[in-house]
Amino acid sequence: MYVYLCAATSDQKQTSTSVKMYRESSSSSESIECSYLTPILRKAVVDHVSDTFVATNVPLFALIDAARRGNTQLVEETAQIFMEHASKLIEVANVACSMSDQVEGIKLVRLAAMQIQHLSPQVVNAARILAARSTSKVALENMDIFRDTWEKYVRLLTEAVDEITTIEDFLAVSENHILEDINLCIQAMVERYPDRVDRTAGAIRGRSGRVIDVVTSEMEKYEPGEYTDSVMESVRILRDQIMPSFAERIKIAIDTLRMKSTYDDGKYELTEQELIDASSNVYHCIRDIRNSVLMNPDLEWPSDDEEGLNDEIYAQSQTSSHGPSSDTQQPDLEMYPGKNDNPSRDMMRRLPKEEREQIELQVEGFKKTKRDFEREVLKWDDRGNDIIVLAKKMCMIMMEMTDFTRGRGPLRTTMDVINAAKMISECGSKLNKLAKDIAAQCVESQSKSDLVAYVDRITLYCHQLDITSKVKADVQNISGELIVSGLDSATSLITAAKNLMNAVVLTVKASYIASTKYRNKSGNKEPVVQWKMRLPEKKPLVFVDRQHETNSRSKKSTVKKRLEPIHVLSEFQN
Repeated sequence: MYVYLCAATSDQKQTSTSVKMYRESSSSSESIECSYLTPILRKAVVDHVSDTFVATNVPLFALIDAARRGNTQLVEETAQIFMEHASKLIEVANVACSMSDQVEGIKLVRLAAMQIQHLSPQVVNAARILAARSTSKVALENMDIFRDTWEKYVRLLTEAVDEITTIEDFLAVSENHILEDINLCIQAMVERYPDRVDRTAGAIRGRSGRVIDVVTSEMEKYEPGEYTDSVMESVRILRDQIMPSFAERIKIAIDTLRMKSTYDDGKYELTEQELIDASSNVYHCIRDIRNSVLMNPDLEWPSDDEEGLNDEIYAQSQTSSHGPSSDTQQPDLEMYPGKNDNPSRDMMRRLPKEEREQIELQVEGFKKTKRDFEREVLKWDDRGNDIIVLAKKMCMIMMEMTDFTRGRGPLRTTMDVINAAKMISECGSKLNKLAKDIAAQCVESQSKSDLVAYVDRITLYCHQLDITSKVKADVQNISGELIVSGLDSATSLITAAKNLMNAVVLTVKASYIASTKYRNKSGNKEPVVQWKMRLPEKKPLVFVDRQHETNSRSKKSTVKKRLEPIHVLSEFQN
């Protein structure tokens, strides 16, 4: 894992804080403690991004304005501010890269930052030339060219940084900053400082504009649907209704404050209340946008340990994906600690904190591999493709085994884990046979060699997983204290599952390439499996109001047929 340490570095011009990365051993207690600081560090980085990438062109405009006036002294002052601003942009961008694992996104950020670093002195020189010849048309055109180039690369850097930062953290930090700015704006209004009102209102507008841009860019990545429509409706309300009203109220408030001799207390109180209402609308709309974004069904929520929820998240009746446990019909003995002598998930849940932290470190790596598996495997239709069926089944069982090391999941005893490992070995054997059949139909190529190598990996990791499952979690209950003598075996189980899942992903990719790109078409044999992309979920063209339909049905069933009075009276003739 990586440990992030903040170190102050001195420079001749300025003192900046840079985040440096040091490779630490995952077995050290310091690295375990620092792993829990990752969410805090990530939000701190997003906080820097939110502060730095607001009004990025203001120092540039100040520099150009001073150059057009021909004031060389003011140009030098604004040039220093501009260079500091550029250095801050580059520094924050590099810090954001240190907290991201997106390789391509990091490359783009560093490329844009390098361009800005090379361009900044040239922009200052263009401003100095314009200040020396403020009436020269050529100097003005030269300045405009550098201005456009600077804006283009800053926009590119902003978009690249937004790509490697999570939108959830960005919206949370932006919401807090906007609330702080609103409080400062209202305080300045109460204290009757028009300049502070104008400055804080500008910060609110800038942050709100950033929220609109980031959310709009994020929604462009999704297919149009109910989720994107809901988010964009909240964005539209903020952009078209709330912000124009807020700007109008700010203008009225500033004009009222600057006309000290003409306004009365009644008008001032009315203006103050209108400003408070407009600011409140901005905050509530930002919060609505954040809530709408968090309604994403594909969003990965934090684990129960991070939220402090109850660890018992599986119902007693829940069964494993590979069949019922050997003691399914027996009462859940692990619910009664002390009466169960076998290692169980309850004992794993009551391990010392240090051991559980080491297991959690291994689980984080497994989760990353699982995301790669979902991205590469779940896009294929499993109908007519037994490779995808077996891969999904193996992934599900490996997830259950990993959950067992954390005291969760449907696997309750060590025997369940051993049986699960046997089931994975059986699935691995079937997967090997299918992959070898595909390789037999493939022409001699590097892809065929890769496929055979990946098949051998699956055999190796299945055998390794089978062995580690039998010595996993050697837990002993001595005088009421849990002693884990096989903790390394528990972490080895997770590592073996991660390696096997990686091998399965590589086998699926190599099988697709071998069976579609390098298949020997000279023979008349049918392909072993069919490779078809999984169809998206069907959605109704017309949404029916089910509640209204149910009510209409119930009302229709309770309507009684009207009987004529003569028929009713005829029943009493006798």
